[in-house]
Amino acid sequence: MTSDIHIEVKDLTMAYGDFLIQKDLNFQIKRGDVFIIMGGSGCGKSTLLRHLIGLNKPKNGEILFNNKSFWNSPLAIQEQIRNSWGVLYQSGALWSSMTLAENVALPLKTYTDYSAKTIKDIVSFKLALVGLKGFENFYPSQISGGMQKRAGLARAMALDPEILFFDEPSAGLDPVSAKRLDDLIIELSQSLGTTIVIVTHELASIFDIGTNSVFLDADSKTMLADGNPNHLLRSCDIPNVRQFLTRAQEEKETNCE
Repeated sequence: MTSDIHIEVKDLTMAYGDFLIQKDLNFQIKRGDVFIIMGGSGCGKSTLLRHLIGLNKPKNGEILFNNKSFWNSPLAIQEQIRNSWGVLYQSGALWSSMTLAENVALPLKTYTDYSAKTIKDIVSFKLALVGLKGFENFYPSQISGGMQKRAGLARAMALDPEILFFDEPSAGLDPVSAKRLDDLIIELSQSLGTTIVIVTHELASIFDIGTNSVFLDADSKTMLADGNPNHLLRSCDIPNVRQFLTRAQEEKETNCE
């Protein structure tokens, strides 16, 4: 039977040399979760993402995928685990000299031996999936920021990953484009069963799409809470967590004074 636990973080400590970022992180990400990494500025959200996608090695602790320890596995197993991920970076990270179709085709050409026709069909399908049918021959500079994010998502999905990682997907987007991207994330999660891990500080996204989460605290340099963000809003009485999750209401009240 397949375990419900897709990713497990055990006793993780993150540091740059002697500079401690976070310590004693312990949480689980279930298969099919839309998991939010949240917390204030400078708490280590993006650093945690870099550890999860194998760019930074932990100072201590383990990160397990399907019960396999990534950092304690041989390089061949690490590569196999990596191939089950897709990553959408904050900027979209599209190649400006390539069309959208060429951008999405790149991982397929690099990591598969599919025929040119098969790659073309997959590219068309992935772009249609994110609402970009008909934009295959456009360059990134010819489309909006929101469309660039969706094109980046199509590329991240090219190899049908089990897990999608997002770094601040709503950064730089207007509220309407951000909402459309959130709706797309929900649709992908529900229709494909993909496990999705998102770094974000946007409350609207946190409450609308998050099914699970971890809260990182910059002051204590550890996690203060984990669980469904809406449940944390209703029941968590830890001051730093409550302040973070209710800050929009506090800002609204301040502006009305």
